[in-house]
Amino acid sequence: MTTKDMDAILEVAQTHNFNRAAENLFMAQSTLSYHIKAVEDELGFAIFVRSGKGAALTPAGEQFCVTLRNVRQELKNAVEQAQNFSARYAENISIGMPVRSAIYDLPRLMRRFAQLHPAVSVTPVYSYASSIDQFLKGETDILFALETSVRHISDIRIEPFYESPIYLLTLPGDPLAQKARVTAEDLTGRTLMIGGGSPPALKKVQQRIIAGGRVNYFNSADHETTLTNVAAEKGVCLSPGFLNDHNPEFAWTPFDCRETISCVLCTHREDQRPIVREFVALLREHYADTGQQKGRAL
Repeated sequence: MTTKDMDAILEVAQTHNFNRAAENLFMAQSTLSYHIKAVEDELGFAIFVRSGKGAALTPAGEQFCVTLRNVRQELKNAVEQAQNFSARYAENISIGMPVRSAIYDLPRLMRRFAQLHPAVSVTPVYSYASSIDQFLKGETDILFALETSVRHISDIRIEPFYESPIYLLTLPGDPLAQKARVTAEDLTGRTLMIGGGSPPALKKVQQRIIAGGRVNYFNSADHETTLTNVAAEKGVCLSPGFLNDHNPEFAWTPFDCRETISCVLCTHREDQRPIVREFVALLREHYADTGQQKGRAL
């Protein structure tokens, strides 16, 4: 089924008349009827009931047209966006990330890169659960990832980006938020939320604190659930710095431990484009020069 077929079906559905629809589409009525009959044969059901009074949608046709209108509009939007992109940009670099805070300064770096290469677009692609899969499928050119998640993957380049420290996440009014650095002893008697897809280094710290027997703890399903529980004053949690979205609702206080989470940038080994290498270099240089190699977005 072509876009012309879609437009023909939707026009008949709108006018309820083959002759009027054919006039609006600037085609012969016989041609319009032939195209729609061919689509019905392809789909295996009748879209319209023909009669001397015109054309009425069958129940299946009515349901089909509801979806078809949405598909046709999305396709139209996609074509228009692509046309706009084609007119302005000669090349695109897509970068996959689990969350926006992973590269908090990305907008600033995109602006700087646009000044150097106005014909190159940089497109962020966010997916907490599937950013690695999207990258491996070739849907993104650059990937922000945790080193432990990608070090086993072949045929990709892995370059160090920054080391993300571990922080204690509390409400701003919590007494622990007033400290310059929080220790395991400071958590005595508190409830610590654990789990939620924590990286191995963070799990190690959590287990060490729990083994000390000074805290209560319970499992949290994911980071968003953890944030909700912290906001509800059900407990506190430890979190990697790369998840800090600078929401003033929460306080992020450095936690006293030796562990950090290694964050890396990945590219496809077969991708030899200099423009990709240049953007990766810009990211790494910026985070090193501004002291953000420790995961502190300025």
